[in-house]
Amino acid sequence: MNKSEFWRIWRGFWQLADPKIWVASTVPMFVAASYAYRKTGKFDFLWFFISVIGIYLIEIGKNAVNEFIDYKSGVDTFVTPDKRTPFSGGKKTIVEGKLTVKETIIIAVLTMLGACLIGLIIVIFREPLVLIIGLLGILISIFYSLPPFKFSYIGLGEIAVGVTFGPLIMTGMYLVLTHHISRDILLLSLPIGFLITNVLWINQYPDYEADLKGHKYNLLVRIGKEKGVIVYAALYGAAYLSFIVIAIVTKNILWLLSFVTLPLAVQSVKIARKYYDNIPRLIKANANTVKIYQITGFSMIIAALLKL
Repeated sequence: MNKSEFWRIWRGFWQLADPKIWVASTVPMFVAASYAYRKTGKFDFLWFFISVIGIYLIEIGKNAVNEFIDYKSGVDTFVTPDKRTPFSGGKKTIVEGKLTVKETIIIAVLTMLGACLIGLIIVIFREPLVLIIGLLGILISIFYSLPPFKFSYIGLGEIAVGVTFGPLIMTGMYLVLTHHISRDILLLSLPIGFLITNVLWINQYPDYEADLKGHKYNLLVRIGKEKGVIVYAALYGAAYLSFIVIAIVTKNILWLLSFVTLPLAVQSVKIARKYYDNIPRLIKANANTVKIYQITGFSMIIAALLKL
């Protein structure tokens, strides 16, 4: 391998890894860790750090699997220039010639194996029960795109994302740090699951025609763009309703801090209702949905650490 080839692969790897979207898993990990600290008064930085690395490796592996499957099915190549946005068309590494299909597969295998190795270290030396959660996380990430299940192609991808980034990551991190799972942590995982599902949901709009042409029958493709706006609004509603339940159950009003994002959510739904078929105008709703997830994560960390 010559120098130019090395740098091509190196740049392609980081484009595929896409660290800016790791916020999807960072939010549940940090919220769970914050709540664990408030409950126990202790924080094991080493096992937290090891767990974070393991989750990030799964994220990269999932991206890689999704990248070569979507390329092979034609989904990524079917995205027309007018529909290409920062929120559509996958990571574009194969389409842009940054990585080959073979290189992408190798990255998928190596990162998933790395995540499995870290998982085994945690199971052996820290918390055996993490094995169940870890296996579920790995399997869902792999079969999100890969046959025979291809969750994202049969209308189960949205559920898989909500469950993985909500209950699985939250309970997994909490279990590693406290050695048990509580009712509270399961409740706290609900709004995160709803909101990250909404990020995926609105990001499927620019890819709608390409997904349909490539036989990627996610839930949005199955119900259509117009009806999809109802689901988009409902997921926001479920998230905010869950914060009310959490505040009542935990007797901590600070969980309602997340309502600071409500105006952004209302604006996003209005944009989606009006411009669901106008991608350049819809982009603001895409960006708002990500912003809401980030702000909510920060407010949840504050509520997890403090109590009124």
